[in-house]
Amino acid sequence: MMALVGQESSFDAGRQQLETLAGLEVTSKAVERVSEAIGADIQVREGELQQQAMQLHLPVVGGPPIPVIYVEMDGTGVPVVKAETQGRAGKIEGQPAHTREVKLGCVFTQTLQDKEGRPIRDPDSTTYTGAIENAESFSRRIYTEALRRGWDRALKKVVLADGAIWIWVLVELLFPGAIQIVDFYHALEHLWDIAAQLYPGDEARQRRWAMLQKHRLENGRIAKIVATLRTLSTEFPHLEQLNTEADYFERNAERMRYSEFRRQGLFIGSGVIEAGCKMIGARLKPSGTFWTVRGANAILALRCHMHSSNRFDDYWEARRA
Repeated sequence: MMALVGQESSFDAGRQQLETLAGLEVTSKAVERVSEAIGADIQVREGELQQQAMQLHLPVVGGPPIPVIYVEMDGTGVPVVKAETQGRAGKIEGQPAHTREVKLGCVFTQTLQDKEGRPIRDPDSTTYTGAIENAESFSRRIYTEALRRGWDRALKKVVLADGAIWIWVLVELLFPGAIQIVDFYHALEHLWDIAAQLYPGDEARQRRWAMLQKHRLENGRIAKIVATLRTLSTEFPHLEQLNTEADYFERNAERMRYSEFRRQGLFIGSGVIEAGCKMIGARLKPSGTFWTVRGANAILALRCHMHSSNRFDDYWEARRA
């Protein structure tokens, strides 16, 4: 019960919930200590699975073929105590960091499409995994989760994420042959940001320009977007980021074949991992909260289990056994 309330809200709020709902009087510190201890135990068990996966000893989960399986990845900052950011540069040049990045991944499956051909995520098929860790450690984590969920049994394999370079480096290494898709709405956000820079204060021109580029984006005309940005970089030499944005679209052109992906009935938006980031933020990013990496990772492990289909119950059954 302490683990349940500890991953859901502040430890003091959890203390109050236990008293109100169950008549149990415990201290906030007890809720913190027990929640983090159980979260740490989950981390140990997950680490053992990752070691098995790396040594190719992970038990093969049988079952029928999976029509489509998705892996999504993203990162979100979590506020930490000052000691956890020593020597780390912040987002603002010359300023120290105030957060550490949680690398979060999820896996889900798709069997059906609706009448309009839009994909439907299988109910209760989503599992989450994540931690504050480096890319190498996270690669073992997300690879293990994909294998546990039946990656090898999937007829179609998809990785969907934003344009972060570190993600696609991992994908090439871990999931060769998978269909790679950059989140459509992330790419569209880039176009709106460019429009605001090109025509500051003129919302009508911003909208006209962005909607034209959106039409090109939807129809796979990425080369036209890149050419437009290259031309604009000569007309607006003070906007150095135009060439950076052109590089972004050029680098991800194969991952932006949205009309083709839609014809295949695939998701093109990474809403599931975005929901996961909000789930993490709701617990780990309330105003005035600062974490140690150890404490944050313990609660992350708990929270990911709670929001993964059957994973929390499976943990307690294994623990009792």
